[in-house]
Amino acid sequence: MTQSLNPTTLPPAFPDHTQLPDSDGTFVKNFQEHPQSILLTDSLETTLQTLHPDGQYAIGQDSGIYWRETDPPEKGAEAPDWFYVPNVPPLLDGEIRRSYVIWREYIVPLIAIEFASGNGSEERNNTPLSRLPEGVNQKPGKFWVYEQIIHIPYYAIYIIKTSELEVYNWVNTRYRRLQPNDRGHYPIDLMGVELGVWEGNYQNQHQRWLRWWDNQGNLLLTGSEQAKLERLHTEQERQRADAERERAESERERAEAERQRAEAERQRADRSQQTQRDAIPQLLAMGLTVEQVAQALSLSVEDVQRLG
Repeated sequence: MTQSLNPTTLPPAFPDHTQLPDSDGTFVKNFQEHPQSILLTDSLETTLQTLHPDGQYAIGQDSGIYWRETDPPEKGAEAPDWFYVPNVPPLLDGEIRRSYVIWREYIVPLIAIEFASGNGSEERNNTPLSRLPEGVNQKPGKFWVYEQIIHIPYYAIYIIKTSELEVYNWVNTRYRRLQPNDRGHYPIDLMGVELGVWEGNYQNQHQRWLRWWDNQGNLLLTGSEQAKLERLHTEQERQRADAERERAESERERAEAERQRAEAERQRADRSQQTQRDAIPQLLAMGLTVEQVAQALSLSVEDVQRLG
């Protein structure tokens, strides 16, 4: 007697980045956020190339980090304004990342940065995930998700209106707020850089911007800033070479003038000597003694005898 088995229904596989929404439908909050993200990424390129010569890293800008599966899916994601993940491929199966899915990657971002348009209370929200009496889940706060679920080592909140920067480091299951160093920067030790606030022009806006410095306090430059610096250096080198060429030409002209002066002096001395040589016989023929001729021509007796 054969017994038929009911087919086993497998649960659906966890979705990946191609199946999850890449936006929660909210707008970027202000015009500074987009250039701010580009500035952070562009100026960090050389550092990232040093840290990852194999190119294995990813940068997210206002992209979702999925940390749990929900319905709708975007309720299980947080979207930092900027974040960096080391040691992951920039593409997945040849496709551009649409989001970052923790349960597919296993590697958490090293740093997440939020640009706060308000006073930072939303970004500091530490409300835990919980079920309300009516049976719906309480939406957890960003801070709680980053600290208690994802465990992002560094979390920065930049309050755009006041240019205040808060940086937290995940230590012993909790975020510890860091204090700035003597330069007013926050060391991100795992990257070998410092994060701070810089005032200046970028993309036609004079603002206070988040910038990176190396651990010696040197500002990390964008590609355009580096190109400008190289152009200035090239121009200074050109001017230095021009000045050196002009100095050498001036020295050559001075040496030529000195040679001509010496030649003229030699010719004058030759003419003077010839004049004296011609005068000696004439004066002696007039009956002057050698001594008288020497006195008249300002010569020694020996010179008169030699030239005569």
